[in-house]
This record gives sequence, C-alpha cells and structure tokens, in this order.
Amino acid sequence: MTEGQVLDIMRDSFYNIIICSAPPLLISLVVGLIVSIFQTVTSIQEQTLTFVPKMLSIFIALLIFGSFMLNTIVNYMTDLWTNFSVYIR
Repeated sequence: MTEGQVLDIMRDSFYNIIICSAPPLLISLVVGLIVSIFQTVTSIQEQTLTFVPKMLSIFIALLIFGSFMLNTIVNYMTDLWTNFSVYIR
C-alpha cells in the first residue's frame, strides 16, 4: 500500500464525514441561532431553552437525511471492500 493510496482513503473518509455530518449540524446551527435571537428579543436567558429545539431538529434532520447519509456510508464502504485486494499488496 503506497502513501498515495493511504492519502486517497483518508481524503475520501474526511469528505464522507463532512458530507454526512453537515445536514444535522447546519440545521442545529440555524435552530440555535433562531432560539438565541428569540431569547435576546424576549430577554429570557435560560440556558436549557436551546436544548429541546436543537434535539428535535436533529431528530427530524436524521429522519429526512438519514437515508442519504446511510447510502453515502454504504457506498464508501462498498468501494473500500471492493478495492481491498489492491490495498493489501
């Protein structure tokens, strides 16, 4: 296994991590921003107020984007296992 192959695997791994984690993180970011603006406008400074909306939004994001995320991971693992004989030389 050459250094180039290791770098290719790592690059593809990081790319898949970013692609799979982006939808829930971005939705959580937007919900957190909206709740934060609501807290600022209403002068409610309860720290636990952001927890429940973020958790619900992440759950909904996983329901919506879960199949995309799973397909991405399965395709990547299939590619890795398909090329396994190339990597062990």
